[in-house]
Amino acid sequence: MGAKTLPQAFGAVLRECRTKLGISQEQLALKADLDRTYISLLERGLRQPTLDTLFRLAKVLEVTPTTMVARTAAAVS
Repeated sequence: MGAKTLPQAFGAVLRECRTKLGISQEQLALKADLDRTYISLLERGLRQPTLDTLFRLAKVLEVTPTTMVARTAAAVS
């Protein structure tokens, strides 16, 4: 498997956190006040979140933003 880009690594972390919590992209989007299609774009590595968005997602996903960033950094090869 090839090296992941930063957006792809974040997308994988986001998807893992979301599925671990057992919520859909739509549920995450509603709780974070974002569009469902934006969540899909993030998870596929086609967009990158702003700092505000990162904090909103982390709150809904019940993790710290620091954890999400650290896991993303570890996934980038």
